[in-house]
Amino acid sequence: MTALASLPLSCCAANTGNGGEMRQVGSRTLVAYFSRSGNTRVVAGLIHRGLGTDLFEIRPASPYPEDYLATVEQARQERDRGFEPTLEAQVPDMAAYDTVYLGFPIWGETAPPVVRSFLKAHGLAGKTLIPFITHGGYGLGNSQSVLVGHAPEARLQRGFSMEADQERRTMNRVKNWLSGTGSMI
Repeated sequence: MTALASLPLSCCAANTGNGGEMRQVGSRTLVAYFSRSGNTRVVAGLIHRGLGTDLFEIRPASPYPEDYLATVEQARQERDRGFEPTLEAQVPDMAAYDTVYLGFPIWGETAPPVVRSFLKAHGLAGKTLIPFITHGGYGLGNSQSVLVGHAPEARLQRGFSMEADQERRTMNRVKNWLSGTGSMI
């Protein structure tokens, strides 16, 4: 999975003008995604390459902490306060797209705050919105209601979801191994 996450997603990159990169092939379909650990990035890359779409990585202006537990705590606080972080960049011409595949992991049983920011910043009225979601075994949470609430005029389609939480599993396995409660062999 890590090897796939590090592969280049496209050959054609365009600077958005405010610090972000967008990969464009001239498609009327956009894949926009947020990924912390790389799981959602892999799915985004597969969709992008499989359908020949444009690609946009959603990033907050102030990155989340590298430490997993610190990120979990920050995301919880943002969710509880209804905080929507500033985006590093926006899609330069959202009007050029008819269909948006939107990818994100489930954080605290919902869409990450930065995804809410993306939805708020980009008018998706009249567009087909297709979510692809990764999660740690807890399912979609209330992400569907977030999509409906933040993009009420989009045509929300049934999306794709998969369990993909290697980071937490790895952390738990190592902790168990170090504490002597688990076996690695």
